[in-house]
Parts: sequence; C-alpha cells; structure tokens
Amino acid sequence: MNDYMLFLIAIIPIIWLIVSLGVLKLPAHKTCLFTGILTFIIAMAFWKMPFIDAITASIEGVLVALWPILLVIVAALFTYNLAVETKTMDTMKQMLSSITTDERIQVLILAWGFGGFLEAVAGYGTAVAIPASILASLGFNPIFAAIICLIANTVPTAFGAIGIPVSTLATVTGLDVMKLSYMTAIQLAPFIILIPFVLVILTKKSFKALKGVFLITLASGVAFAIPQIFIAKYLGAELPALVGSLCSMLVTILMAKAMKKNESKTRDDDASGNVAIKSSVTLKEGLLAWLPYILLCILILAASPLFPSINEFLSKFTSEFKIYTGEGATTTKFVWLNTPGMVIIVATFLGGLIQRVKVSTMLDVLIRTVKQLSKSFVTITSIVAISKIMSYSGMTGSISFGLSAITGSFYPIISPLLGSIGTFVTGSDTSANILFGGLQAQSATALGIDPYWIAAANTAGATAGKMISPQSIAIATSATGLIGKEGKILNSTLKFCLAYVIILGIMVYLGSYIGI
Repeated sequence: MNDYMLFLIAIIPIIWLIVSLGVLKLPAHKTCLFTGILTFIIAMAFWKMPFIDAITASIEGVLVALWPILLVIVAALFTYNLAVETKTMDTMKQMLSSITTDERIQVLILAWGFGGFLEAVAGYGTAVAIPASILASLGFNPIFAAIICLIANTVPTAFGAIGIPVSTLATVTGLDVMKLSYMTAIQLAPFIILIPFVLVILTKKSFKALKGVFLITLASGVAFAIPQIFIAKYLGAELPALVGSLCSMLVTILMAKAMKKNESKTRDDDASGNVAIKSSVTLKEGLLAWLPYILLCILILAASPLFPSINEFLSKFTSEFKIYTGEGATTTKFVWLNTPGMVIIVATFLGGLIQRVKVSTMLDVLIRTVKQLSKSFVTITSIVAISKIMSYSGMTGSISFGLSAITGSFYPIISPLLGSIGTFVTGSDTSANILFGGLQAQSATALGIDPYWIAAANTAGATAGKMISPQSIAIATSATGLIGKEGKILNSTLKFCLAYVIILGIMVYLGSYIGI
C-alpha cells in the first residue's frame, strides 16, 4: 500500500472524532471509546502492529491518562467543590466584584491572566479547569465559561509548565533553546495581543463590547506579549509565560480598580441623596477564602525547577516502567509527589485545615468529585490511548509525511497545522513537539528555510490545537458540569482554531521567505 493511501487511512480517527463530536454530537465518552477501538483495529490491519504491542500501547495511554492528567482534573474540581461546600466561593465572588463587576474585565483577569499563570506554572489542564469553574460560579453561562477558557488557554501553553514544550522541542530537534524560545515568542506575539479582544467580544457577543474597555484589553495583551518576548530572548524557555501572565494580571487589575474608582466618583450619591451601602470583605476573610489557591501557587513554584533543591528532592519519588512492548519503546515515568495534581490536593487539604474544615468533610467532597467525573475518566483514557497507538504504530508519521509531500514548497503554510493536529491527537503541546518537531526541522532544512522558524511554528500551531483537543474539552466540561456537551463546545472552538492556524500559517510562510 502506498504512502498516500496510508495518509488517508491514518486521518480516519481524527476525522471521525471531529464529525462524531461536532456534527453528530455523540457523547464524548462513547465516541472516544469507539474511536480507540477503531484506531486499535486500523493500526493492526494497515500498519501491521502486533496485537500485544497495540494492547501495551493502550495500557500505557490509560495509565498516563490516570496519572497525571486525570489527577489534575480531580484535584482542580475538588478545590472548587470544597470552596462551594464551605461557602468561601461566595467570599471570592465578592472580592472579585470589588475589583470590577464588569464581566468583560473579569474574563480578562480570570480566563486570561490567572489562566495564563496556571498554565505557566502547572499545565496539565489546570488553566482550563480552575478558571472555568470559578467563572461558572460567578454566574457566567457554563458553556461560555468552558469556551472562553479553552480559547484563552492557547498561547500560554507554548511556554507552559515552566517551558517544558519549547525545551523539549529544542532537545528533539537539536536546536538552541534560546533562539527557539525567541522565535516562538515572536510568532505568538500577535495572538497574545489579539486574543484578549476576542475574549471581550465573545463576552457580550458583539464588537460593541470593546466600548469602554478597549485600552484595558489592549494593555492586558501588550503587558503579556512584551515581557514574554524579552524573557524568551534573554533568559530562555522557563519564564516567558510566567512573567508575561503575572504582568498582564497585575496591569489588568490595577487598571480595573482605577476604572471602578473613577466610576464610583461620578455616582457617589443617587438622585435622592442616599448612598449605597456595600458589605466589605475583611483581609482575614479574603486570605482564608483564597488560601487554597494561594498555597497552590506557592507550592507549585516551590516545587518547580526555579528552586532546584526542592525540585530534585521531590522528583526522587518517581517510578519508571517500560510498558509498551514494541520497537521504539521508552520508559514511562510516574512522578508521585512533584506533579500538579498532587500539589493541588495537598494545597487544598492544607487550606481546608487552616479554614477549620473537618477532614471527613474534605474526604467526602473528594469522593463525590471522583464520582462526578466517571464519564471524563472514559473520555480521557480513551484519547490518550489513541495518541499512543497512533504514535507507536507509525500512523502519526504517515500523517506528517502526507501533509509535507502534498504541499511541497508551500509547506511553511501547513507547518502550524501539523502542530495543531499533534495537540488535537495528544492533548499536549509537548507531545506535539515530540511527534512532529524533528520532521518540521528536517523539512525546513530540505527547503532551505531557517529550521528555527519552522520548528517554532510547530509549537505555535500546537497552541491552536489546544482549544479543540478532546482531552482539553473533556477537562472543560468536567470542570463546569457540562459532561455530554463536548460537541457543542467543539463546534464553537473549531472556527477559532481554523482562523488561528490560517493566520499563523500565512505569517510563517511570509516569514520563511523574507528572513525573519
């Protein structure tokens, strides 16, 4: 069978996932399980993958899905559910309202700034699960909360989890991580400025939504983009998203408070001379309410590579197994303590104890959270198993060959698309870079194009795929209580993903031949 035919067969599971979720609107846990079985059969029938290899590839996928991916979802939702149980979520809502009651600015602070920070320090779905659950609790439509957080959780993923995707890409391609980081930041900069505007427009479903918040929206993007470019150029991959998101959040909050102060001066007294009375939150109440999230940020930063001694100690608690039995098998590492899910659970229990919540109450909430996510377990284990089978069998290699062979000299246009397909299949920017990073650099060299530019396009394109990845969508629906609505969310995010990839593809193509 020729390579072009294999390419067409290899994309069948991807097409089926899009059609079944987006068009037929089948429940994700059912269609992903069916797609897993379909991929299993295709890999054995057309790529001659031995049965035992297909089984062990699936087992590896299921175990990786359980730890650390599903662990993060359970942990994030547990934190939110406990906040609801203890009524501290009401205090958090009141505090956010004290900064601004404007939904557009709340989206910028939570989905964009706070989500970007969580992606930068933790990754693994925290940036979708936590902000989406908080937005839903603030009264936002749950479907909107899920969609908005998926769109926001795009550009930060390139430098997510303290820069792992870009540093991994540098290792896979043999390219210098500093230059690669800078190229990636340059490609992402226009989107970092554009996406806050998209979030604001979507909040009110109209371009008129920008009225009154244009400057703060622009500042929210620029305050993220400029520090990210500077840090990427001079310090490398670890800190760009972390510094960028913190700067963005700080600027947005300060401007929001200034705007609210100015508004309050114009309406201190109503027509009858009465002054509105507002209940305020004390510093102690505020700190206690936000304590699990504060501890989460502190613990994740403390356990990160920014603090090598703590990171190295915690990283000792790991186990490595060789699960896949076929050719190209690598050991699968399970980090038991220094993984975002465990850090979130520890932070939540510590916060709960300080808030004087009974351990029995916390355990009860945790058990209910696990039960609440039963369908998500099926969805995500199936998706990660699919990605392992496709990768090990050679199906992803056939997809990349087909795309590069068909496009020829126009390859730079589709290089971001390849990255987005990688994230769609695996749910991870890092995995997309492992799958296609080497091919992208080799293709660039063959075409006489700067390999740094095309390799960066892979990770930039992978950020676009994040918003349509079934794994990410399952996290969003789990966090907002929308299990079964995956198709509706995919339909909404797909058009934004396509626009993102098309614009990025044109940018990459033009940059390839004008020597950026």
